[in-house]
Amino acid sequence: MELSACIFDLDGVIVDTAKFHFDAWNRMAELFGGSLTHTQNEELKGVSRMASLEFILERNNIQKTQEEKNALAAQKNEWYLDMIKNIGKDELLPGVELFLESLKKKNIKIGLGSASRNATTILKTIGIDHFFEVFIDGNSVKKSKPHPEVFLKGAAGLSVEPSRCIVFEDSEKGVKAANTGGFIPIGIGLEENLPEARLVYPGFQNLTLEMILQDLDNIS
Repeated sequence: MELSACIFDLDGVIVDTAKFHFDAWNRMAELFGGSLTHTQNEELKGVSRMASLEFILERNNIQKTQEEKNALAAQKNEWYLDMIKNIGKDELLPGVELFLESLKKKNIKIGLGSASRNATTILKTIGIDHFFEVFIDGNSVKKSKPHPEVFLKGAAGLSVEPSRCIVFEDSEKGVKAANTGGFIPIGIGLEENLPEARLVYPGFQNLTLEMILQDLDNIS
């Protein structure tokens, strides 16, 4: 296949900030006398902040006005930002930076496709934003994954066809979005959590683009 670009989700793919989201949402659930399980947290991966809040409220049988929901979502974000304010390259998942460097050397375009409204800021804080040509985050889209808007906007910004673009995702909703948009979804994580991904790898450590392309050829 002819590959033109790669689009990356952020949390759980590039950086290990998913744990901070979990801690912040669990703290929110505890406000209502509940808690957030790790299984439930899987359902929140790739989901917008407001949709995640709706999930928390629904499971705790809590009713709030839109104004109250806006305030709660802002509170969660404050907690999250406080947790990540000193984030550094040690939060990068193993092998990610080397993989990005290899894509650049091969002239493969690179984009960000994340539901997080803080995604671009995190990349800049860590110091790897220079690898990316396009930044599509929660501030850029109206529809959450599994709608493919975030990836379609990324492909448009990179001027590539979805069929020639790999999407790296760690969430089931993100993989569904990639499939719906006509992209090549590559899962990062556990196979049982990403059954609809074309291929699944545990991470980027010791992973090369050549290996991925060869594996794709073998299953085509």
